[in-house]
Amino acid sequence: MDESAERTKVEWRPWGREAFAEAADAGKPVLLSLVASWSARCREMDEAAFSEPRNAANVNEEFVPVRADADRHPRVRERYNMGGFPSTVFLTPDGELIAGATYLETASFRGVLDRVRETWEEKGTDAGRVPRALRGQEPPAGAVTHEIEQLVAGQLGEQYDERFGGWATNEKFPLPRTVEFALKRERQQALRTLEAIDRNLADDYDGGFYRFAHARDWSDPQREKLLETNAGLLRAFANAYLYTGRDTYGGPASNAVDFLTSTLWTGEAFGGSQHPGEYFQRPPSERDEADEPGIDETAYAEKNARAADALLVHAAYTDDETAMRYAERTLDYLAETLVGEDGAVARYDDPDAPAGLLTDHAAVARAFARGAQIADPEYVETAIETAEYAIETLQEDAFLDGPVEDVGLLEKPLHPIDDNATMAHALVDLAELTEEDAYREAARNAVGAFAGAADRMGVQVADYAAAASRVVERPLTIRVGDDVGSDLHRAALRVADHEKVVVPRAAGVEDGAAFVLVNGDLHGPAEDPEVLASLVAEHA
Repeated sequence: MDESAERTKVEWRPWGREAFAEAADAGKPVLLSLVASWSARCREMDEAAFSEPRNAANVNEEFVPVRADADRHPRVRERYNMGGFPSTVFLTPDGELIAGATYLETASFRGVLDRVRETWEEKGTDAGRVPRALRGQEPPAGAVTHEIEQLVAGQLGEQYDERFGGWATNEKFPLPRTVEFALKRERQQALRTLEAIDRNLADDYDGGFYRFAHARDWSDPQREKLLETNAGLLRAFANAYLYTGRDTYGGPASNAVDFLTSTLWTGEAFGGSQHPGEYFQRPPSERDEADEPGIDETAYAEKNARAADALLVHAAYTDDETAMRYAERTLDYLAETLVGEDGAVARYDDPDAPAGLLTDHAAVARAFARGAQIADPEYVETAIETAEYAIETLQEDAFLDGPVEDVGLLEKPLHPIDDNATMAHALVDLAELTEEDAYREAARNAVGAFAGAADRMGVQVADYAAAASRVVERPLTIRVGDDVGSDLHRAALRVADHEKVVVPRAAGVEDGAAFVLVNGDLHGPAEDPEVLASLVAEHA
């Protein structure tokens, strides 16, 4: 029995085949509690509905209760999330959905238990259903053309909130990858959105950015601070600084570096989140040090890779030695601890951790490809290993989210568009770094698998359109003969195009020279930063 069972009086089983086999043998439905360590509502439901003796007794007697952490089990999250955390989901022993809800008050939970029990007694396994997204439908494939980028770019204007910034008229999420897409297509929208985020989601007292705002005007923030949110915003603010040179964007990027490297750093890598508890609900003058916020110190592969990527980008534009040092330490942790000899990436450092998930491989491959451009060309080897593993085990055109498993709905394949976009970006980078066209073809296949739905896409998947644009037309690539750190290399990194690729120590390029590659056409050489800037201005 784990500590959550002791806290809630529910005899939780871990997610896995054993729990579903037990349910099948006992003829009982499964109650899946899908939680997040950073969610205050999850703790509230534990302390109330799951701790009420009668409820706990009913759960233990009439169901097989399973507790799964959404960050540790992202594939479970994608299949069973009811729209927030906690998600309270009732399943057949085969994992099919009977009913589900998010947070439930004590009395409401009791009523739901009674209704699900009655449904189970009446219908048994016939009560289960498979959600539409998991009914074996393939993504809508199509041609990879400029139209994908144009269609999604058009949505930026249609969905943009002219009054408050951002791309919604109710809750406001920061959407850092959408911001980055807009930086090249609708820059003023991107910059205004970043300014709104800094005014409203930045914690001026303890650092970092909150998860989202409940109101259209960015007020009433949800005060968890997630590693992926802060990494994404660090990179978005850094890229805004690249285009503008203004402290309006460089300052928030530096503050995000401070938050990551102090609050979330565990000594080996970055923890996954900081949850507020009661600490952030009070004014700073009234906060009790005994009730400080909690940190999930689990070092997740995907989240750490995104943090390393963002730190590298910031360091490339600013020469921030702290950002570079922590980026390299994080990449080293990933390579030494979470990337196996066969290239499979473990979700976190535990023998029972899932491995070979697309979300981890995509982020890790891209981070190491970024590291090869900015810090050390040797990082490309790990990018290749992790990308090749994903191509061999997960790609059918689109990439699957992970290996098919015969437990619950994990036997049903999913093709997540965001992770496919991240992997496509990594593969495009690798194609330029290695001059291997096979990576570009794999990226084209991943992008093309969704292209038939481009006319129905919104700004939330803008990173997919960015990946498509880099497949259709090769990104601006600067091939530098020097190793990292030279004036020419640093100048290449600071060319105002955040979707470019920089190849240090490029084969066939002499020391002290650089060439600009624009959609396959080579221009140069440039032997100093000024000439390089002129070449880019003339040809890019």
